[in-house]
Amino acid sequence: MLMKSPTQSLTEQLSARFAERIRNRLLAPGSRLPSVRQCAEQNGVSPSTVVAAYDQLLAQGLVEARKNRGFFVRENSPAADRVAGEGLGADLATESAAANWSTAHWFAMRAAGRASPGVSPVNATALIRGMFHKISDKPQPGMGVFPSEWLESTFMPAAVRKVTNSRSLQDFSLQYGEPLGDAHLRRLLAKKLSTLNVHTVPEHIITTVGATHALDIVSRTLLRPGDPVMVEEPGWAVEFARLAALGMRILPVPRRADGPDLEVMARYCEVHQPKLYVSVSVFHNPTGYCLSPGSAHRVLQLANQHNFHVVEDDTYSHIAPEHATRLTALDGLQRTIYVSGFAKILAPNWRIGYLAAPPNLVEPLLDTKLLATLTTPALLEKALALCIEQGQLRRHAERIRTRLDAARSRSVKLALQAGCTFAAEPVGLFGWVDTGVDTDALAQRMLDEGYLLAPGALFHAERKPSTLMRINFATTQEAAFWQIFLQVVAAMK
Repeated sequence: MLMKSPTQSLTEQLSARFAERIRNRLLAPGSRLPSVRQCAEQNGVSPSTVVAAYDQLLAQGLVEARKNRGFFVRENSPAADRVAGEGLGADLATESAAANWSTAHWFAMRAAGRASPGVSPVNATALIRGMFHKISDKPQPGMGVFPSEWLESTFMPAAVRKVTNSRSLQDFSLQYGEPLGDAHLRRLLAKKLSTLNVHTVPEHIITTVGATHALDIVSRTLLRPGDPVMVEEPGWAVEFARLAALGMRILPVPRRADGPDLEVMARYCEVHQPKLYVSVSVFHNPTGYCLSPGSAHRVLQLANQHNFHVVEDDTYSHIAPEHATRLTALDGLQRTIYVSGFAKILAPNWRIGYLAAPPNLVEPLLDTKLLATLTTPALLEKALALCIEQGQLRRHAERIRTRLDAARSRSVKLALQAGCTFAAEPVGLFGWVDTGVDTDALAQRMLDEGYLLAPGALFHAERKPSTLMRINFATTQEAAFWQIFLQVVAAMK
C-alpha cells in the first residue's frame, strides 16, 4: 500500500516503483503491467492515480500502451538499454545474457499465439539481478543461495591471510597459474570425489570460475549451434537460458521422483540423436528429487547405445548424502562428466568450481577453458585447498546441514499452515510448493510486499502458467512471509 508523503505524490511514488523494477529487470521486457483496476486495488489508490502514473512511465519511454490490451514494458526501453550496457563482471554478464533467453523465447511464443498476453514473468534474469539489487531487507524466498549470515566464517579469511603471507606468494602471483588449476587443490578434490565413489586422478580434474563456468566449458566443447540437448524439466532456469543462448535445441525431459522419464529420453534418442544430457541427480533443483540406481543404469545404457555424453551437476553435494546415487560413480567417468563448486557452501563470490572428465576429453575441455579465461585465480584455489586440508570446510558444511534441517522443518510447517501442499518430498535446500494460484501473478503482487518469488513457470523450457513455486527453506522459516503470502493469495481468489 502506498502512503501519502510530503515529498512525493501517490502518482510519483507509484511511477517510481514501476520504473525501478523495469530498470532492474524485475519486470522483463514485454511484461504486462496490472490493469488500472487491479493496480488501484493492490496499492490502495484511485484509478486516476494509476492512469497518471502509467502516463509518466509512457513519457519516460519505459512502457507502451497497446490498444484494448493494456500497458507493457517496452522491449527496448532507455532503462533496458542502460542496464544492458553496464559492466556487471564477466560471470554475471554471461549468466545475465543467457538468462534473457527465457524472455525472448516467451516473446516468440506469444507472437505465435501460444502464450497468454497477460503473463508478466519474473524470469531467470530477475532472479540473478535480485542477488545484486536487493528488493528489500526481508529474506527472499526465490533466492537460490544460503543467507549471508549462514556463510560467515573466520577460517576463510584466515586461509587467505596464510596463503598471502607465505613465501611462495610472489612465485604464483607474478605468473599465470597452472592451466588445469592448482595441483594441490586438484589432489584434494580427487580424494573428496573418492568419498562419493567417483574415482579419478588430479590430471583429469579442471578448476573453473564456478560451477556455471564448468557447465559452459562442457557445452562449448561438446556442442555446436543447433545440436539437440536433453535437459530435465522442471529444471534450473539459467541452464535452459544458457544453452538456448548458445543456439542449442533444448529437449525437455520430465523429471520424476526416481529420475528422468526414460520413455521420453528413448524417443528423443531415436528421433533427434541428442549430443548431451544435463542432469542434477542429487537434490534436483527445484524438486529435491534424488536419482534411483535403476534409473541411473538405464540412462547410462541409453548414453552408450546412442552415443551421447552426460554432464552431472552436483552443486548441492556439500549438503547431500555421500551414498546418494550418482551417474558418474556408476559410469566411472567414461561417458559422464562431473561438475560441482563451492560458491553455495562457502560464499557466492568465491567463484571456484571444477569438473572431472574422461581422459580423452580433458585436453579439449582445457583448451576451451584457456581460450575463455586463460587460468583460474591461484590465490583463492590455494586458500580453498587449505580449508579442505584442515577439515574446516567439512565442519562448516556439517553446521550448515544442521541449521538447514531445522529451517526446513519450520518452513514446511508454515507452508502447510498457509494452505500449500508439497509436490515433492521436502529435502535439501528447496521446496517445490503448490500454492493453488497462478504464481506468475502471485510473484508480481509479492514484489509489492518486498518479496522476490521463483514462480513454477520459470523452471520450464516453454513458459506456461503454473500454481507451483520454488521456495528456499533457509529464507522461508519466518511467519512474517507466510502471513503476507496468505493475505495476497486470499485477495487473488
